Amino acid sequence: QVQLVESGGGSVQTGGSLRLSCVASGNVDNNSCMGWFRQPPGKEREPVAAIYSGDGASFYADSVKGRFTVSLDNSKKTLYLQMNDLEIEDTGIYYCATGALWCSVIWTDQRKYPYWGRGAQVTVSS
Repeated sequence: QVQLVESGGGSVQTGGSLRLSCVASGNVDNNSCMGWFRQPPGKEREPVAAIYSGDGASFYADSVKGRFTVSLDNSKKTLYLQMNDLEIEDTGIYYCATGALWCSVIWTDQRKYPYWGRGAQVTVSS
């Protein structure tokens, strides 16, 4: 089993920045895909970014490319999501997930991730 706990959410104005953290504990696989997903108000959960812990390869949704950066500190078992130039459309609950065997091609498929955090609220206002 793997436990994931997100932190760093909050409220910010458009153009601002936030950094989310996700600490993993338990039987963490050192070669797996770790991802960030978000659920905007009234919408379905959608993929945001992912990183493969084995080689650091990262993947992004088109809507966040150039603004968000995903990173991983293996020594601390902590996943990060640096979010810059935030937009109102970035509002939502952000979840981290892990356990997918690899990232390439499948990183957007939520069914591939057996472990999920409880989420962190991010609110962007004008």
